[in-house]
Amino acid sequence: MTPSPIPEQSAGEPPQRRGRPPEPICESAGTAHRTWLEPVRSRFVASGLTLDDLVGRSGYSKTRLSELLRGKGYYPGWEITYSVVRALDIPVGPLLRLWKAAAVEAEKTPTWIHNRIRQVQPASREEPPIAHVGLTQAMWQPYSAYAMAFLQSEQRARQAVAETFDILWLTWDEATASPDTPRHAWMLLRTKVLSRTPRRPAGHYDLRAAAFSTTAQAEAPDLVERLARIDVFARFFDAIASLPADQMDVTVLRYLCGIHPDAIPGIVGLTPAMTHTLDHHARWALHELFPDADTQE
Repeated sequence: MTPSPIPEQSAGEPPQRRGRPPEPICESAGTAHRTWLEPVRSRFVASGLTLDDLVGRSGYSKTRLSELLRGKGYYPGWEITYSVVRALDIPVGPLLRLWKAAAVEAEKTPTWIHNRIRQVQPASREEPPIAHVGLTQAMWQPYSAYAMAFLQSEQRARQAVAETFDILWLTWDEATASPDTPRHAWMLLRTKVLSRTPRRPAGHYDLRAAAFSTTAQAEAPDLVERLARIDVFARFFDAIASLPADQMDVTVLRYLCGIHPDAIPGIVGLTPAMTHTLDHHARWALHELFPDADTQE
């Protein structure tokens, strides 16, 4: 069944909703589940459709659709999820990837996932917006470097970055409506990376594992010296993680990821002047804690 187009509203006109908005997402819904469910719910609310309208477009009962929109009960199969995605005119490709990741989180077997997908006639190939493609090509490497600094795992870093760009595709209208799309994208990437990063008892993120991948400690002449250097770097990186968020980002990108200072403003979506100020304050704070460290220009 091909869904009829979502009725357009006049510029500045709020959606005409005859029903009530969906109830909050259940607390039992997992993190990966919420990752795709929240954009779907946002699209549903923005569409102006009621749950009865969605019943007519999807072919599923109101009870089942209400449970899907709340993340209630068993993890939903791809069949019903796909019906809602198509009814709301949401890009299928990125949503399917996020759905599969959440199915793994929900401990669904590969066979269950494969069979659920097989039951659905695949949609025609979709292409993301050209601007989204350009952003992905420009930011994939620095985003991945940032993710690696915290997660110390190529697989986990790749997953965080891929999830970021899939969500951006799903919410591209929102991203481009923001005052600064690169800033919007960076904040999303930061959230996805740090949500996977453990915290220290003091509350800041644990960056100490990055000490094991530094060149300086690998070049130590013996094990004792290597362990000593690891200890120093671990304490230094722990101090970096305790900086305010934007100072931490700039410091990680420049000194842990080796990204040129001129490239950092475009990555984090801030002006060169603001980025320079953040870098200056971060280096000063670190110098106060580690006077012998090379943090001054």
